[in-house]
Amino acid sequence: MKDIDTLLKEVKRVHFIGIGGSGMCPLAEILHSWGYELSGSDNNESDTLDRIRKLGIPVTMGQKAENIKGAEMIVYTAALLKDNPELVAAKASGIPTFERSKLFGAISRMYKNCVGICGTHGKTTTTSMTTQIMITAKLDPSAVIGGKLPMMGSSGRVGKSENFVCEACEFVDTFLDLSPDVAVILNIDEDHLDYFKTLDNLIKSFHKFASMATKAVIYNGDDANTLKAMEGISGKDLITFGMAEENDYYPENIAPVHGAYYEFDAMHKGEFLCHIKLRVPGLHNVLNALAALAASMYSGADAESCREGLDAFSGAHRRFELLGKYKGITFVDDYAHHPAELKVTIDAAMEMGYNSVWAVFQPFTYSRTYMLMDDFAKVLSIPDHCVMTEIMGSREVNTYNVYTSQLAAKIPGSVWFNTFGEVADYVVKNAKDGDLVLTLGCGDIYKAAHMMIDKLK
Repeated sequence: MKDIDTLLKEVKRVHFIGIGGSGMCPLAEILHSWGYELSGSDNNESDTLDRIRKLGIPVTMGQKAENIKGAEMIVYTAALLKDNPELVAAKASGIPTFERSKLFGAISRMYKNCVGICGTHGKTTTTSMTTQIMITAKLDPSAVIGGKLPMMGSSGRVGKSENFVCEACEFVDTFLDLSPDVAVILNIDEDHLDYFKTLDNLIKSFHKFASMATKAVIYNGDDANTLKAMEGISGKDLITFGMAEENDYYPENIAPVHGAYYEFDAMHKGEFLCHIKLRVPGLHNVLNALAALAASMYSGADAESCREGLDAFSGAHRRFELLGKYKGITFVDDYAHHPAELKVTIDAAMEMGYNSVWAVFQPFTYSRTYMLMDDFAKVLSIPDHCVMTEIMGSREVNTYNVYTSQLAAKIPGSVWFNTFGEVADYVVKNAKDGDLVLTLGCGDIYKAAHMMIDKLK
């Protein structure tokens, strides 16, 4: 079979299985803007499907074998089960069929300045920040982000320039399908060990990603694992960011504006660039902002556009997203699902001056819960109250014999429930005026937040 790059030059009609996914929709929009004739299918109605339909792309609800009729190429989301009837039909049809990451990679090669942003934590926020700066700087980027950016109202954007900003995820090495001109490495932490097995293997994958960059690598000069991944990388611009002033980009005069929100002077090799006031909480976002600023300036943005873009950035969907205040109780939802992410998010929440902080956590995947159990217990002991749900297994089978009750036994005063309804009842009954309720996890825990809000309404 021909490779996808060759096929994209020859085919006109592409079918997407699972077109409504946040990672699929932006790729479909880009192909549509290039004049391809598209069709798609999905199982669930969503805002993204509304966007797709408004472009005139036909979408079939339900995944059936006959949906692939007339396609010259088929792209499917990795979220599909192997026995999905439409996927089975696609693979048996002889029509070239590719997983989403292969198309993502081919699209990345169509741009002269592909900025791939990777790291265990902060990818969505930093990709969103970079996109916002580049739009502000009139660099007109195309973008594929792992969450909705409020200024665009979507997780993707079709620009008319050679700039392409994309979130590069290390999960099962999919980021190695991309072809970055500029690689940004935010940090490297133990995660996805069900696939990578060891931290060393994970570091090797990030090393490969960095070596693929054709122009530059922008990386966290304070992070030991990232420095390890950068060993032996040469022949391109190597640019560091971090808290220490030995880095190329670093902050000076960091000060809390109110609680956990920070302002700082962005510096480059001893020179003042601009003063930034963040509207997203936590010190970790100072680093994310510096990475976004470095990537944007390398791509042609000026310091003033960086300041303007970052000052206006109010967060990405499900990244410390304020859901509202009801009967005096503030609700915030966040995607954090790894102990390191939980720590920075909960630490920021604890600094905000609420009477009590409620962490409502849905553990995600058996392997992560089992392998990082003690780390989870440590960070979930920080908030005033910890309420948990049973583990969301997602793509895994519970061969680890691990349950939330085992985690709860290690967290003093914590409680756990099987259903979101029970979680919502418990929190609404016990939370008080002046408290913050923070739902945490990358599954569907946000539904529990909406249940609580509905009860209070």
